[in-house]
Amino acid sequence: MHRRTFHNAILPAAAASLVLSVFAGIAAGPLLIDDFAKGLSAGWEKKIFKGETTYRPVLEEGRPAVRAESRVSASALIHRITLDPKTYPRLSWSWKIARTIGKGDERTKGGDDYAARVYVVFPSALFWRTRAVNYIWANRLPRGAFLPNAYTGNAVMVAVESGGGNAGKWVDEERNLLEDYRRAFGEDPPKVGAVAIMTDTDNTGEEAVAWYGAIRFLPPGP
Repeated sequence: MHRRTFHNAILPAAAASLVLSVFAGIAAGPLLIDDFAKGLSAGWEKKIFKGETTYRPVLEEGRPAVRAESRVSASALIHRITLDPKTYPRLSWSWKIARTIGKGDERTKGGDDYAARVYVVFPSALFWRTRAVNYIWANRLPRGAFLPNAYTGNAVMVAVESGGGNAGKWVDEERNLLEDYRRAFGEDPPKVGAVAIMTDTDNTGEEAVAWYGAIRFLPPGP
């Protein structure tokens, strides 16, 4: 899908209607976005781009999760939030995929599909400066690599996992969002405006299945 439309699409609503606001100065403990123990919380909303990826709460290997299935489709689940990434610099989540995208290639527009990804969006009053850090289960990009999105330099792809070696397994992740933003864009980030999950296959015409577990923002730590 045209990634240049994704992070800009959430900006107006994020500014007008915040689901949760967290600012510096409040004692920071772990901030749970959702653990899916009671299904999808009311904070999630759909954003459909081309066709509709289905998202539904399940129990997967004893773990509450959201199951995503994409068949030549591109849609996301978005949770709007305002927080200071210096107060909550770390992001943790878990995920599992059935397989990577055979024709997926992070370096091309035609291959810009992913079995699983977690987005963090940083809105700006100037819409063309809205940015996103995209944590992806990469198809070809080496694990640990950073790459501007094929459609826009305002979105940077970070390969947290890569290839099919861990397919079929739950993997727990933690990233320092503050450091990743600085590496991706060369400056300190503004406030976070949303977090999203997305499984899509519209560019490659393939199918993908993934599961997403609990998502949390965390205070500074080791």
